[in-house]
Amino acid sequence: MTPPRSIRRDAAGVLLPGFVGTTLPEWLAARLRDGLAGVCIFAINIVSIAQLRELTDEIRRANPRALIAIDEEGGDVTRLYQAIGSPYPGNALLGRIDDPDFTEQVGRRIGWQLRLAGCNLNFAPDVDINSNSSNPVIGVRSFGATPELVARHTSAWIRGLEATGVAASAKHFPGHGDTAQDSHLALPVVDVAVEALQDRELVPFRAAVAAGSRTIMTSHIMLPQLDAANPATFSRTILRGLLREELGFDGVIVTDALDMKGASGVVGIPEAAVLAITAGCDLLCIGTENTDEQLGQIEAALVAAVASGRLDDTRLTEAAGRNEALGRQLVGASAGIPIPDDLTVDGEPEFDLARTAAAFDVRTTRAVSEDRVLVSIETIANIAVGDAPWGPGAAGADTLRVSEGETVTVPFGSQPVILGKDNHRHAWVRDLIDDLRAQHPTAIVVDMGWPGDDRSYADVATFGASRHAGRALLAWLEREAAKQDLLARTDSR
Repeated sequence: MTPPRSIRRDAAGVLLPGFVGTTLPEWLAARLRDGLAGVCIFAINIVSIAQLRELTDEIRRANPRALIAIDEEGGDVTRLYQAIGSPYPGNALLGRIDDPDFTEQVGRRIGWQLRLAGCNLNFAPDVDINSNSSNPVIGVRSFGATPELVARHTSAWIRGLEATGVAASAKHFPGHGDTAQDSHLALPVVDVAVEALQDRELVPFRAAVAAGSRTIMTSHIMLPQLDAANPATFSRTILRGLLREELGFDGVIVTDALDMKGASGVVGIPEAAVLAITAGCDLLCIGTENTDEQLGQIEAALVAAVASGRLDDTRLTEAAGRNEALGRQLVGASAGIPIPDDLTVDGEPEFDLARTAAAFDVRTTRAVSEDRVLVSIETIANIAVGDAPWGPGAAGADTLRVSEGETVTVPFGSQPVILGKDNHRHAWVRDLIDDLRAQHPTAIVVDMGWPGDDRSYADVATFGASRHAGRALLAWLEREAAKQDLLARTDSR
């Protein structure tokens, strides 16, 4: 029997897929015309911001109220600038600078860039508290390691972004900072009581709700002291009890991508979709390279769940209605909030490099030599970051690149400046650094990720590896070398 048209349309109205290509496929355009909630843009869809605007215009012609989402965190995680590296400092650096007005400025500038590109929903900011320095997926995406600091900058960033007519999405509820696993690859467990969550993880989310974040993204993590059976994305206790009732959030609850192992590794994506909607999610982020057939399977699973009574049709209608209402709000915001005349598609922000460098954690008094060689240690980036240029290399500097299993030779007499990310987390990186330090006593080790607690492998920690952070590091090295040259000339007199 063919299910009622309204249920099919509601099933379409909760889906947010990705797709392959830089133009809109006809199958996806047809689904958008038929009520699909929207699409999620990834780096594979972008050649330039101008091209992206043509694509988003296509999407909007198919569905004027479409949610066009993107992950533009403004640091290591970037989609607009994945080919060249982000021109923004990134959250951890913003937290260390600790100027909420500046953070708000960055959020606003990112919002305007997204408006120019035609995106209206940003899966940012990351408001997790990075309380575990070995966290493999959050790290420098976090504003910091303390609740009050993270909450302060969460509010500022959201205010800036939302002021441009782009919806924010505070993530990853109820907090992904105290994990040592990546939910793209596993199902992390955070075994803490609700009282500990109240005092730590939930503080930035309360700030996000108060600041007007129109969406909040769930995490695929287990919190057994709250719900021993379901990860947060599938937990009524966490989503309805904690987020809706206790925090008072009445916006759109969006899932982290359902193709992640933490969500669908056991049950598959169609069943994960049913579980998420049943638990209280509204918008289902499906993945990166979805297909027409796959969306059909997910819609069929939702329709079948309604038919069998597993999923209340009013819950599905409520979710689709929230998404549609958000789409209408954003159409109105776009019409009512004009983009400033001085912004252009090709324009990039210019931030004070010295101010950024002042936020670095420098724990060495070693002189910086004019005769230095940059050694870039290439580890495998987590899936959220992806394969993007980083650090001084993204900023145009020549580097000696070395990957696991390779060796690197620095000319005798030259000073190695060793660049890595999360150096303490990789045994082969630690060994390589130890070898280079033994060969070159003047070596300086730079960690452009989140350094280990004892800083053994971070003479300098930049807390970010965006192109902007790379430029700031190069400027710092130049200044330090110039100081040494001035001292040498002064001593010779």
